[in-house]
Amino acid sequence: MNDNFKKNIIFQKYEITRIKRENKNGYKSQVIWFTGLSGSGKSTIANILEKILFEKNINTYVLDGDNIRSGLCSDLNFSFIHRNENIRRISEVAKLMLDANIMVLVSVISPYKKQRLMASNILGKDNFVEVFIDTPLSICEKRDSKGLYKKSRCNEILNFTGINSVYEVPEKPDIYLDGTISIKENIKQLIENLYENNIIFFPYTHKLFEY
Repeated sequence: MNDNFKKNIIFQKYEITRIKRENKNGYKSQVIWFTGLSGSGKSTIANILEKILFEKNINTYVLDGDNIRSGLCSDLNFSFIHRNENIRRISEVAKLMLDANIMVLVSVISPYKKQRLMASNILGKDNFVEVFIDTPLSICEKRDSKGLYKKSRCNEILNFTGINSVYEVPEKPDIYLDGTISIKENIKQLIENLYENNIIFFPYTHKLFEY
């Protein structure tokens, strides 16, 4: 944006604030950011977590990478610059949802460390929980429910993460999940971590959910 335009933009404050919404609803807003290769289990785990939170009367929304690219970011390709812009837009949308007292679950590959740091900076570290689902490429390729790895191997898709584009593994994620174990065990670990860190107000129990 041109600096001359920026000078004429004045942030408008409203009386109903995020804190007031949180106090009314009885829980804090948070962004839980799932990162990992395509097929690692991000969307599956985010979907189950959302169902659990929904049953606890927590307002939620999943920002899914593919869904975002079908609308808000449909004008972007998979170049480095456009991937950064994709993450910036997702982060800014999540920031608005934080203010609305929504528990935001972001399921997006976000392959570069600088991208995830940018998201954390936009949202604020206290609002950002990075969840790394560590699933080996070989397992992700076997799953390949969308056929993307196969297309990438045949050069039908360029800049595909894990094949011809790098994925930079998070060094110190807030929560680490092993993608080689069961979804149920990963959900258990996720809920326990979120509860222990006062992000959610209920502990894990075996009768918590069915999926």
